[in-house]
Amino acid sequence: MSETLATTWQEKVKAYAALSEEMGKLHPEILELAYQENWFKLFVPKAYGGPGKKLPEILRLEEELAEADGSLGWTVTLCAGAGWFAGFLNPELATEIFADRKVCFAGSGAVGGVAVKTQQGYLLSGKWSYASGALHATIFTANCTLKNENGDDILDENGSPEVKSFILKKEEVNILPGWSYFGLIATGSHAFEVCDLNVNENRAFKINQQIEVADYGFDYPFLQLAEATLTVNSLGMTNHFIKLVEQSFYARSGLGRYSEAQILFFNNELKRCKDELLTLRTKFYHAFDESWNQLISNGEITGDKLMAVSSNSRKLARACWRLAATLFPYCGLAAAKKESEINRVWRDIYTASQHALLTFES
Repeated sequence: MSETLATTWQEKVKAYAALSEEMGKLHPEILELAYQENWFKLFVPKAYGGPGKKLPEILRLEEELAEADGSLGWTVTLCAGAGWFAGFLNPELATEIFADRKVCFAGSGAVGGVAVKTQQGYLLSGKWSYASGALHATIFTANCTLKNENGDDILDENGSPEVKSFILKKEEVNILPGWSYFGLIATGSHAFEVCDLNVNENRAFKINQQIEVADYGFDYPFLQLAEATLTVNSLGMTNHFIKLVEQSFYARSGLGRYSEAQILFFNNELKRCKDELLTLRTKFYHAFDESWNQLISNGEITGDKLMAVSSNSRKLARACWRLAATLFPYCGLAAAKKESEINRVWRDIYTASQHALLTFES
């Protein structure tokens, strides 16, 4: 993407970010930009009309999107990430789904429902929370425990209750408004439910099992994929926050009361935080790129490479939250005003920090 084009979309996102937050969902202008740029199809292979991008490139783009606006980056990451399921869907169903220019997946990683096996397919009932992008999604994904018609659990090869994921269409689900949190407001991450919904057999799928499309990269382990994509969101938001910190400090009404030594202390602290973030960012991308290259070259990733991705993801994400906390007190009272840009970015960072996947460093 050229520098001119990149600047153009970033400026447009900046112009509508506050309006998106007021609306509680991405502004129509931002959604149209996402459709034009194929952002919701980032993981979709070319066979289904996707851009054919690969994970190392996608991660860096998601960082840019989150830096432009946390809600945009988070929504694209979660919705496009669910689009990665394209590699495991029935090909005829996938062709039908991705023919829609505005296709967008939303869903939940939690097992929130039950699917009763029937002669034609499955009977689904359940409720799932935190479906980012729910208000404009065309497809919802839902994880269910399988049962037979007698109500007994269907067991997998390990003797545990079997879980499958299901494709649901927007007209089949009921959105349950309830995204009332103080950050990432424009993601519209509402809950959804279904009750006694009949779906065909081809709506069920399992990730990291049978790949249904002739492309590579779909066998990248989902855990590390999720850790990495969530981490670059925190990284992008923190990049944005740190830029605003410097502006905010020098715009403080009480700046004249600070001594030269105090201003020097702030500048040294800001530089330390920037340097730490850059060092951890470099290590993170190095670890991920090594794992990706090993997968492409050898067809599998060794355990130590996957551990390095997980470890560097968690260290970087946790550093983002810590550095934001360190620098926030230098920003002045304007940073505590909820309508300010820096306050929105700060709230987005700490809302993203509540995702359970990266809560602990190990």
